[in-house]
Amino acid sequence: MGTHNVVFLELLEWFDDTGEALVHRLPAKGSADIKYGAQLVVRESQAAVFFYNGKAVGAFGPGRHTLKTANIPLLTKLASFPWGFTSPLRAEVYFTNLKTFVNLKWGTRDPVAFRDRDLGLVRLRAFGVFNIRIVQPVLFINRLVGTQGVFSTQSVADYLNQVVVSRFNDHIGEQIDTIFDLPARYDELSESLAARLRKDFSRFGLNLTQLYINAITPPPEVQKAIDDKSRLGVFDDMNKLMQMKTAMAMEKIAENPEGAAGGGAQAGMGMGLGVMLPGMFARQLAGGGPADPSKASGSNTVCAECRHPVSDDANFCPSCGHQQVIFEKCTQCGKNITPNTRFCPRCGTPVETAPKEKICTRCKTKNLPEAVFCNQCGERH
Repeated sequence: MGTHNVVFLELLEWFDDTGEALVHRLPAKGSADIKYGAQLVVRESQAAVFFYNGKAVGAFGPGRHTLKTANIPLLTKLASFPWGFTSPLRAEVYFTNLKTFVNLKWGTRDPVAFRDRDLGLVRLRAFGVFNIRIVQPVLFINRLVGTQGVFSTQSVADYLNQVVVSRFNDHIGEQIDTIFDLPARYDELSESLAARLRKDFSRFGLNLTQLYINAITPPPEVQKAIDDKSRLGVFDDMNKLMQMKTAMAMEKIAENPEGAAGGGAQAGMGMGLGVMLPGMFARQLAGGGPADPSKASGSNTVCAECRHPVSDDANFCPSCGHQQVIFEKCTQCGKNITPNTRFCPRCGTPVETAPKEKICTRCKTKNLPEAVFCNQCGERH
């Protein structure tokens, strides 16, 4: 018998040299008349799906398997004479890679419209990576590879990228109100978006193991607005710090008037003016006129140190920071003495610890030591 009459059976196997292929098809195009008794070899990290006459008739795990078709050697060749010696009993084998594919990129091709609570309508771009694994080979072949005509890993990743972006568009609008909240919520957004996408991926026989959002970036003009807001926050904190330092400096000047002529006192007063003048100008621009303590309404009490109006329930002067809770006045220099003070903070005169009658600073009426307000004019002690 000549070698041209010898019919060989097929040995079907696939070895992925790159390790990056999701699916491989034998034959690469069309179909084949795989013969009865052909051997199918599947490796540990693979699964094979055998299609015969257009239907998936079996899924095979690791090992060597014998395929059974109606393509009998020689006999089928003669029976296929009406079809030009091409058997109508067609078959294909799809090999799927079961490992976890990592670092698949996803991102918005076009900016996503987002209505921000503070900035209005802005357009955002988002980028990240995701990891997938084939868990149902037959479902994966039938629903994604077969119906979509997708075979290469890049084609599968491109299609899944569209699914991720589509869900991201809805998810971002439901989860946040303003992009100023984004830096603290990347992990939360990634986890909730992945949970939402797992249901979509499971329809294709895939498991979405991880999804990460690397960046959500607004256009340059919005980034500038965010930077400006951050700077304003820094300036606001600086203003509060300057106000506190001014109050402390003025308190020290009031406690030591003999040393107020020095350069340090002048520097403290200069800081105080630097904080108070912008407030005066702001009130004038708003139509409030100059900050005249004598014309202020809503308070009948003034600070004993700077004569600035003070609310009745205040413990400290909002202008100079002076203590407003008064126990009595120093008999030597007239300095306000706060409770539990043993010596005058201005002149050092000892303060008697026994409770004394309180003298109202406004009407000079004597009051009981425990009195908070004058029983004659209502002045706060």
